[in-house]
Formats: sequence, structure tokens, C-alpha cells
Amino acid sequence: MKANTSIVSTLLIAILSASTLLSGCGTGEASVAEVIESATPVPVETAKPFRADINATYAATASIISDADAPVVARVAGEVVELMVEEGDRVQEGQVLARLDGERLRLEMLSAKANLERAQKELERNIDLHKRGLISAAMFEGLEFDVASLKATYDLKRLNYDYSSIRATIAGVISSREIKPGETLAAGQVAFRITETSELLAYLQIPQAELAKFTVGHAATVKVASMPGHRFSATIIRISPTIDANNGTFRATAMIDNREGNLAPGMFGRFIVAYERHSNALVIPEHALLDEDEETSVYVVNDGAVTRRVIETGVVEDGRVEVLDGLREDERVVVVGHSGLRDGSKVLASTANQGLFAG
Repeated sequence: MKANTSIVSTLLIAILSASTLLSGCGTGEASVAEVIESATPVPVETAKPFRADINATYAATASIISDADAPVVARVAGEVVELMVEEGDRVQEGQVLARLDGERLRLEMLSAKANLERAQKELERNIDLHKRGLISAAMFEGLEFDVASLKATYDLKRLNYDYSSIRATIAGVISSREIKPGETLAAGQVAFRITETSELLAYLQIPQAELAKFTVGHAATVKVASMPGHRFSATIIRISPTIDANNGTFRATAMIDNREGNLAPGMFGRFIVAYERHSNALVIPEHALLDEDEETSVYVVNDGAVTRRVIETGVVEDGRVEVLDGLREDERVVVVGHSGLRDGSKVLASTANQGLFAG
């Protein structure tokens, strides 16, 4: 019985002592758990600011198109007797893509050629007579006109016969074949479509407030949904000097280098245009930032505790942010473990992998 009384007395004394200590803090509301929590270091990861080149960027989305996309039409009517290429084949300008039955056109050409040769010989026989004045000038001029007319007819027939071979109008890739062997084509009917894909375009619609930031020659990168891990190079090659009255935007044309053929017209791309470069800027990981009370701040680690520091930031790119003021290069900031921290919190800091943030 005496032992139980001694235990109870000891517990009461401990509780009264803890209560006295807590009330001495001046708040009267602190709990034992809060005291223990404030004394327990919070595990965090930290990183030092580093120097790097960083770009001010603008993001836009647009469909990717080809500026060189042309239908190939049959210039003359005829039956398809031979196909020389298929979809996906790369062709050169002037290359024969298909042949039509041109026998009738060939015979017409030969007939026109024979008529021309006969007229030329007739003219040659009369040259000497004309020089001696044995035939009139009008008759000789008539022979010359006949030769010129028959030559034009022959050239036309020869051209039509050449048109029985359907040729590529531009260099590129056969994007569609619209004809089949044995099909009879009409003049003007589309036979193929050729698309040049080594250089692709995109028209970026930019708000007019951003006009002053853009210049021809600015570099850009492109991402597409089908290849999320890849970036493709692009360049701003044209900027429209007029504003679209319907939506208040101007058009910037981006050319994409697609020599490896990974992109295709019709894809939807996200473009990041770098319009201003800051060299050797002081940068930190973007997720080190705290946005509270309309201020941007970070937690700076010093002697095992953190201090909330308001900083001035600049350009943001690829998870990095430029620090303009408020932070020194030799200080460390918390990049992982912000939750639960407040000014003066004790921390157990480890160093984050700097390579994750240095770009």
C-alpha cells in the first residue's frame, strides 16, 4: 500500500513540474508533444546555389505542318501501266513515279515530226530559188511560217508524250498514292501527294503583349506526346508584323529540324522559345521556393536550424530559378522537407544530388 502511494506521489510531482516549466514559456498553451516536436530535428535535403546560364522562355502549343506539300496530277489522260514508287518512298524532283499508256501520244508525236521534216526540206529547196529571185518573197515567207507552225505542233506532241510519265514536282516523301495499276486517269486527276518532312513548320500564336520579346533567330525546343522523353530543335524564322484583330495575337513561324524523320505533319507540339539568355546567373532548384503572403522565400540552413529568407527571383527554366537578391552563393537552402518547418526549426540536413538541379 505504501509502495502504491509513493508511485502516485512521484507521478503527481512530475506532472506539476512539467506544467510549471511549460507555463514559464509565457504562452500557457504549449503541450508536451509540442515541446518534444520543437526539440526533434526534422530531416531535410539541402542544396547550394550554383552558377549556370539560364534562359527566359515562353511556352506555346501548335500543330506541326509541312511547308512543302504538293499533289502530283496527271497532265494527260491514259491508263496506268506501271507504278514506280510507293507510299513512304523518298523521291527527287523530276523522278518518274508512274507511267501511262502513251502509245497514241507517241504516234501523234511521230506524225508531227514527219510533217515538220517534210516542211523543212521544202524550205531548204527553195532557199536558193529565193536568193535568185525565182520565187516571190510572200511564197518563201509562207514556207517559213509553215515550218514554225509544224515545229510548235511537234513540240506540243512531244511534250504530251513526255507527260505520259508522271514525275515528281518536288523532292520529298510519297505521303499518299491515289492511283492503281490499270486505272484510267483523266487529265488533272491527282495521282500522288509528296510531302517534304526534313524541315517542318509550326505557327505559334503569341499574345501581342509579348511581341517585344521575340526576334527572328530565337531558338526553341519542341516536345510531342508520342515521344515524351525527346526534345527537338526549332528556330523562329518569321514574325508577322500584324496583329490578328480576332484574338489579339501575332504569328511567329517556327522551323523544326526533322532530318532524322522522327516527327510527322499533323503532330501537336509544345514549344519552349528562349527569348533572353542570362549568363552565369545564380540559380537554385525551383521547388526550394515558398510562396507565402505574396512573397517568395526559402529556408536557409545555418547551425542546424532554418531561417525563412525572402528573396527576389528572376528567370525560371527547367526546374531552376534565378536568384537576383537575398541569397549568397555559399549558403544552403532546403529543397526537400519543407512541410512542418517554421522559422527557427531544428533540422537534420543532408545534401541533395546537385546534378538533379544543375541542368
